[in-house]
Amino acid sequence: MSDDVQVRRNDSAGRYEAWLDGRLAGFAAFRESEGVVEFPHTVTEPEFGGRGVASALARTSLDDARAQGRRVIPSCSFYAGWIDKHADYADLVRR
Repeated sequence: MSDDVQVRRNDSAGRYEAWLDGRLAGFAAFRESEGVVEFPHTVTEPEFGGRGVASALARTSLDDARAQGRRVIPSCSFYAGWIDKHADYADLVRR
């Protein structure tokens, strides 16, 4: 993950936003319900591809879910694959 990527939670838009070089580089949409947060869609703007944007979004949002004691539904294929590659987040997935 690039140290330059800054991730912020934007509750009014229902997404986590990744900022790089002062520009919106991507986002991960989320939906919350009691005790669960679903991640249905992730976007990385093409000019920021390969710079760790999506990974920064996943790590930050999943760390937030853990801190809040929530389970996760990784509906987005990127999130599902990222969790598969990072087994230390597998415990968050609602089965």
